[in-house]
Amino acid sequence: MGEDGPLWRPTDEILRQTNMRAFMARHGLSDIDDLMRQAEARPRWYWESLIDFFDIRFDAPFTDVLDISEGIEWPKWCVGGTTNVAANCLDRHRGTPSWSKPAIVWEGEDGATRRWSYAELSRETDRLAGLLGGRGVGRGDVVAIYMPMVPEAAAALFAIAKIGAIAMPLFSGFGVQPLIDRLADSGARAVVTTDLAWRRGRPIALDATVARALPEAGTVHTVVVLRRGEDARRETGARHVDWRTGQPPAPPELPTEPFDAETPVMLMYTSGTTGKPKGTIHTHCGVLVKNALDMGLCIDLKPSDRLLWMSDMGWIVGPKIVISAALTGATLVLAEGTPDWPDPARMWQVAARHGVTILGVVPTMVRQAMRAGGEAALAGLDLSALRATISVGEPWTSEAWEWFFRHVCKQRLPILNYAGGTECGGAVLIGSFMRPIGPCAFSHEVPGCGADVVDAGGASLPPGEVGELVLRCPSIGMTRGLWNEPERYIEAYWRPIPGLWLQGDLASRGVDGSWYLHGRSDDTINIAGKRTGPAEVEAVLNGTGLVSESAVVGVPDPVTGSALACVCVPASAEGGGEDLTQALTDAVAERLGAAYRPKRVVFAPDLPRTRNQKIMRRLVRATLTGEPMGDLSSLANPESLEAIRQAGASPV
Repeated sequence: MGEDGPLWRPTDEILRQTNMRAFMARHGLSDIDDLMRQAEARPRWYWESLIDFFDIRFDAPFTDVLDISEGIEWPKWCVGGTTNVAANCLDRHRGTPSWSKPAIVWEGEDGATRRWSYAELSRETDRLAGLLGGRGVGRGDVVAIYMPMVPEAAAALFAIAKIGAIAMPLFSGFGVQPLIDRLADSGARAVVTTDLAWRRGRPIALDATVARALPEAGTVHTVVVLRRGEDARRETGARHVDWRTGQPPAPPELPTEPFDAETPVMLMYTSGTTGKPKGTIHTHCGVLVKNALDMGLCIDLKPSDRLLWMSDMGWIVGPKIVISAALTGATLVLAEGTPDWPDPARMWQVAARHGVTILGVVPTMVRQAMRAGGEAALAGLDLSALRATISVGEPWTSEAWEWFFRHVCKQRLPILNYAGGTECGGAVLIGSFMRPIGPCAFSHEVPGCGADVVDAGGASLPPGEVGELVLRCPSIGMTRGLWNEPERYIEAYWRPIPGLWLQGDLASRGVDGSWYLHGRSDDTINIAGKRTGPAEVEAVLNGTGLVSESAVVGVPDPVTGSALACVCVPASAEGGGEDLTQALTDAVAERLGAAYRPKRVVFAPDLPRTRNQKIMRRLVRATLTGEPMGDLSSLANPESLEAIRQAGASPV
């Protein structure tokens, strides 16, 4: 991504009202650069100040906010303190005006809506906490959440935290085998699910999928089922209990138990390129402070906001929006299903109907909106309540960024780019209101994480040069190892460049302090010693206007080691052909040089992607080369692989 100069600039009025400006004023910091310097030079002051600013509550105070006596790979946080996610997200609002305000506004695919106040969310949390506790589920037990984005999914997350168990959110689109893999690996004791989820107009029987997985996940002794369909087939048995009837209609308020601050509260699996998925471990204090930092300090989420960020509980964004909205006292807008069904403009319509003020998107969603009618889909919608947008999941193309800025943001709203990962508990690079924002750029790194761009030996690179994104400091949101695999954790993140956390992204910095992402470093293509990321080539292809999307991978070449292969979705209904292939290969060679002329161009109707719309380039490459596919559990559209396989004819 190039540096084209800022297109959005904050006004003095906007800056005066931000949480970050208030934080800096409290501590006498002159500007964002001063904050960055102080956060890295004085980490204990910084983390303690964040905890105080966001009033993160501890029953027993910690004696040391950060202990790195065992090395930066194994930090201990909030040593000696006790706290609980549920206490900070729900109990804190009891007896305040927030108690009766909407905590969650939900909309189904059919337009049905529900609203829960904070009092109602707390009551449902207590109902499930009592039910689980009564079935013998308690501290340290893993409880899977296999649910669509309904209000009860939020209650499940808080109920599990309340009793000291460990929530394991799972993608609601998983089939039987991914469930077996995660239930067995985690030793899960319970599953919270629904009888039905709705996706693109079709009912999906989630409890039936759980039932098929249970024989090979022998540790599960309780399955709590939320009944949604009147005529749905009911799974029964000694393990099954109904969410509604398993406890009295009005359960008593349950006290929230404080636990050691580093007690695990969430186990999030993230897919590896090969082998089994990796289980990342997140603690009570880590989840609370990281979400306050990302969403409260940087994104500027406030009690007056309504946040819509369509995702799934199985991806880090799902728990993040639930926790951060409740922690700050904001209202979370949930929409079950997909952003483009039953109408291509559904996400924009939901935002307009519910007065959303902060909207999260994925660039792929924007490109799909452009294909499905563009600005006509936005006609007549009132998005005037919006004050910011968030982008996550993948790098932008300039065309999509500028379309979104012009037609959705109306050139008045910032696009706050957000990039990090499950292993980090959230962002490493982020957007904020504090700096002007140019196309595709991140405003800055997350304060206190020590982000840097380095070469293969770990030496810092100057602005403008592309290198590995690393972290030089421990950050409170980072995973506490990998579930039952400490050596795999060190091998994956700390050993490739000793002393540095390897994020796995290619990045560069601008001279103005902005940052840019250039794709995953494990997607890096080396052509005769020339390294490039796929995003740069994809920008050229998409910029021709001849294709709506593309995925570029490296394939073996006997002369250059690797060559470019491009899978493209044609912009025209007529599809691909020799003329289009020639036009695309010429465009890449002209823009990037003859060495980058693609060896192969394949046309397909869609690209393999995760549920949150990340393009899975490793599966594109495996399909074209005939290599093993590795973990497929995150793939949302398996039919895309067969289409690419047929279009590609034979492996290269």
